[in-house]
Amino acid sequence: MTTTSTTSSSPQSQPQPLQLKENIELSDTEKQIIERLLNTIRHFELQTVLRIAGGWVRDKLLGKDCYDIDIAIDDMSGSDFVDKVRQYLLTTGEEAQGVAVIPSNPDQSKHLETARMRLCGMWVDFVNLRCEEYCENSRIPEMKFGTALEDALRRDLTINSLFYNINNGKVEDLTNRGISDLKAGKIVTPLPPEKTFLDDPLRVLRAIRFGARFGFTLDEELKVAAACDDVKAALAAKISRERIGTEVDLMISGNQPVKAMGYICDLTLFKVIFSLPAEFEPDVSEDCYRLCIAYLDATWNFIQSIDSYTFDVSWKDEQKRLSFYAALFLPLRETTYKDKKGKKIPVVNHIFRESLKRKVSDAETVVNIHRSLGKFTSLIPALLSDEDNIILSEDACGPELADISISSKLRVSTGFLLREIKEFWRVALLISLLIYPSDVDCTQDYLNKQVDLDKKRDLYKAIESRIVELGLDKVWNEKPLVGGKDIMSELMLKTGGPLVREWQTKLLAWQLAHPSGNADECVDWMRQTNAKRARTE
Repeated sequence: MTTTSTTSSSPQSQPQPLQLKENIELSDTEKQIIERLLNTIRHFELQTVLRIAGGWVRDKLLGKDCYDIDIAIDDMSGSDFVDKVRQYLLTTGEEAQGVAVIPSNPDQSKHLETARMRLCGMWVDFVNLRCEEYCENSRIPEMKFGTALEDALRRDLTINSLFYNINNGKVEDLTNRGISDLKAGKIVTPLPPEKTFLDDPLRVLRAIRFGARFGFTLDEELKVAAACDDVKAALAAKISRERIGTEVDLMISGNQPVKAMGYICDLTLFKVIFSLPAEFEPDVSEDCYRLCIAYLDATWNFIQSIDSYTFDVSWKDEQKRLSFYAALFLPLRETTYKDKKGKKIPVVNHIFRESLKRKVSDAETVVNIHRSLGKFTSLIPALLSDEDNIILSEDACGPELADISISSKLRVSTGFLLREIKEFWRVALLISLLIYPSDVDCTQDYLNKQVDLDKKRDLYKAIESRIVELGLDKVWNEKPLVGGKDIMSELMLKTGGPLVREWQTKLLAWQLAHPSGNADECVDWMRQTNAKRARTE
């Protein structure tokens, strides 16, 4: 049976109208927090109006829990109000916890100082209502005290512009379309989208992320604005690569990574977000970016079809995240650029480290997965075979197999491969099966969603079972039976070097070929093999 996508084949399919809660339902903890805030106002006889802003209101109306409470204050700064809450709590015998002021940090989308404290076991942020004025070449606005309407209009999306007025217990929709857009499942900006995006191009990525997360439809005018050259230029020039990387990672780690990346491709933002070096080879084809999405789509469906035991529990989320990246960049795995020393480097490394400013370990893991694919695909026929003495293909053989019996070659070769990619060997196996058999071009099959993932799932389970049966599931944790110092002693060497490294490889191959062997047997084999070598030389 051919498995096709049900999650992303139609990113703009119309969502069904949503049923929203008529009233905000507060948890007991939320009631206790609000009571303390209102008591603070009464204690100091303030005229202050407090509003819970943004995502909390949206999620509550959708009937979802939310633990991110942001309080917007109409007549003083967040730090000033937190100080009053602290003073009030002291009068009741309750000590304020975790009081802190978080300075503005534009690169992290923190344009204004925020005060924070812990109330009833939950973190609550406080900031004054504000309006923004942007300079032409910066996404960092000049912040001023504003009205509730001005604060609502400056927000990224209408669904995030709602307030819950805790003074009167009512939801405020000051843009007059936040609730209707939430019901209709539409992603719309409060102000004209091109101006909104040019002021802060990061909002393009947030619109995509929320659209994918909730399965909402991107407004047509918003799509036109997001894809226009001026906005793409502003996105490249005004937004830090760290912030772009953070948004992309939230999309990849979210509940609809295929839909999110599909939006990025449809809006012709792929080259802006996943920028490549100035020079690279070979050239990237016109179909490359569509193929990136197609591989990601196939991987998403592949993982959904595999039983939950497939990924180790402790690594499950991380394995999925990096498997999606490995699939997304699969068509770029053989594209390289030259560094300052003229060394060829995979462009995938550049994307992670320069375009997205992600962790070095992410880049290394995905590049290692890509590098392992040739070896893995060459081992697949042997891993699927019932024969004990199957002859491996040339691609599956390495120098480590030189002194190993035919019956042990498969275990040794697979063991070396798994020691290279460690906990991510299941990810590498999954990605390998996307391009297996490697001598058949499946590009159009993936683009047309005509890949038989059920068959690939069966192959996956068979190969996974064989690797576990061979006792290689945690092979990277096995320590060498014979260490470098012992090798130097046997060879009567004073320092290490290529010869020691060569013997380390040989002894590890022996160890993999003899899983029940011990250190003495390994040393005896080394002596015999070294003696034969000396005689032949």
